[in-house]
Amino acid sequence: MKGKTGLIMGLANKFSIAYGISESLKNREADLIFTSQTEYFKNKISDIVSDFSNHEILLCDVSNDGDIDNLFDIISSKIGRLDFIVHSLAFSDKNELSGKYYDTSRSNFLNAMNISCYSFTEVCRNARKLMTDGGSIVTLTYYGSEKVVPNYNVMALAKAALETSVRYLAEDLGEFGIRVNAISAGPIKTLAASGVGEFSKILEYERNRSPMKRNVTQKDIGEACAFLLSDMSSGITGEILHVDCGSNIIGVKF
Repeated sequence: MKGKTGLIMGLANKFSIAYGISESLKNREADLIFTSQTEYFKNKISDIVSDFSNHEILLCDVSNDGDIDNLFDIISSKIGRLDFIVHSLAFSDKNELSGKYYDTSRSNFLNAMNISCYSFTEVCRNARKLMTDGGSIVTLTYYGSEKVVPNYNVMALAKAALETSVRYLAEDLGEFGIRVNAISAGPIKTLAASGVGEFSKILEYERNRSPMKRNVTQKDIGEACAFLLSDMSSGITGEILHVDCGSNIIGVKF
């Protein structure tokens, strides 16, 4: 990855999946650019980002019209190109990540789809202009898109839509030498995941049924993402790569 420049969207703290990915990319000497939703969150992650990058943190609230376009305009003027992008963004009102799916509100449904799925489409559309020599784009999904996971609710639909987007975007961008893939990570302790009702039970269940008898780690996901972003995966696009210690071998209902 030495000599390659990439954008990381979604680093929130040292427990986030984006942090593990950033570590793996730093170890391979990639040059990283980071985004933050607001000035408040920018200040919260500034010390973390300083370990990975000399670039300033760029503001981008993907729920706002024009923010993604503006982000790529800034990158174009300051850096000129991108080789890879990591999209690690998702959102739902945590109050709706428990109980019945049919209680999902219209506003939360639309917001979850906008931030968790549509933002990826908009990022890919803008990326084409900066990936003039081809590139690789990776997003994050979860097995709840395929099977019922208690309390995952509207996020399951958002991730299912995201995975379909990956396939269509891979088709759209393939002619430009740009690959689009997703990593379906097993359950992992993050601040975002803690908002899912009874998440500790999901972790325990997945750990016990995994052939490897453990949960997936940030490093597991980071290494797999580094592979998908590198030239070693030059023939892989439109794929959903499961990184879950084999825990999807058996059904998830408990």
